[in-house]
Amino acid sequence: MILQTTLCLAAAAAVITFWHIARIGQLRMRDKVLFGDGGHDLLSRRMRAQLNFVESTPFVLILVAAIEMTGKAGPWLAIVGAVFMLGRVSHGLGMDIPKPNPLRMAGVLVTVLTLLGLSVMAVLIALGRF
Repeated sequence: MILQTTLCLAAAAAVITFWHIARIGQLRMRDKVLFGDGGHDLLSRRMRAQLNFVESTPFVLILVAAIEMTGKAGPWLAIVGAVFMLGRVSHGLGMDIPKPNPLRMAGVLVTVLTLLGLSVMAVLIALGRF
């Protein structure tokens, strides 16, 4: 069984991870920071954005794979996954702004709703309700 949606989302997650690494590396080189954040606020926020991505994405990928393996997935699952990835990019960009902003808020909201929605769907499938 090939999990096409999971494979595509895992590939997207890898690209977004690379994007985070490149953005952090750019600041590290510019500010000559080898370890930690060197007291640089923007570097600290970009590192936190990457960590936030790494904290939530595995749960989404696991839920997507599990749902896909049940055979209950449809186009909706790929759409949810794509919106999640866009939300994570939005959050990363929003973290560059040192005050509350719509990009960051949208990223947080999309992440929370995706995790909650996929969790509910997984439980419904497990209980035979979907």
